[in-house]
Amino acid sequence: MTAAATRILLIGAAGRMGQTLARLLAGGSFPGLALAAAVDRPDSPLLGQDAGSAAGAPAFGVEISGDLDAALAAGAEVAVDFSFHAASAAAAPRMAAAGVPWIVGTTGLDEAEKAAIATAARKIPVVLAANMSVGVNLLYALVEQAARALKGRGYDCEIIERHHRRKKDAPSGTALFLGEAAAAGFGWNLQETAIDGRSGLPGERPEKQIGFHAIRGGDIVGDHTVLFAADGECVELSHRATSRDTLAIGALRAAAWLPGRPPALYGMRDVLGLNPGSSA
Repeated sequence: MTAAATRILLIGAAGRMGQTLARLLAGGSFPGLALAAAVDRPDSPLLGQDAGSAAGAPAFGVEISGDLDAALAAGAEVAVDFSFHAASAAAAPRMAAAGVPWIVGTTGLDEAEKAAIATAARKIPVVLAANMSVGVNLLYALVEQAARALKGRGYDCEIIERHHRRKKDAPSGTALFLGEAAAAGFGWNLQETAIDGRSGLPGERPEKQIGFHAIRGGDIVGDHTVLFAADGECVELSHRATSRDTLAIGALRAAAWLPGRPPALYGMRDVLGLNPGSSA
């Protein structure tokens, strides 16, 4: 007997990532997953359209709604959220009350918004990840390892990220994620050492600093480089996303993994088995 497919609620269904997820689900690449409901902001021009058709894929028979509470009542077993940072944080109490496991790929979250999601994770399992690709999560491990090896040897760390012109937040969530890896390897606090670009006459670069530099233009999906520079040499670790599919595939892997897990705040490294003691 074939097991029933896990039913997904797609939050942010009208956005670029939401449409990518809908297209992959409609294409049958994940037969163990099925779309149960789709929501977006109440003023979205795609409200009322079929989630599959809106993504240029076969129709699901699931319309994009502006009512999250009604969507939560549609029997979804896991929610995948690529909406907006304020919307994700505002939804946290409702997600917890509904008891629906929740995958949050929204970036640009401030500390209060992250705290709201962490509070929900006391009642439901939550995967919170700035980037859900396998490559970026592997890069995190490599950056942390490199920083640990280079600590105290005179290497400066800079992070350069490039994205499409429509991206709203900077630095990107992935850049900050990689900054956390570097800070962990160096044994630093990222909030105390991060600087967002430079202008004017900032003076000589201090030793204990991680610089972030954001480039916006065209349709760049996402490029990230972590640079370790010392006198006489430079080490660069990079990742380039050439399609949003790689991010969406990671999110759908998380959707297959999360249901049934105990309430906790997980990351993609847990999903992929890259954390010690985690099981993919």
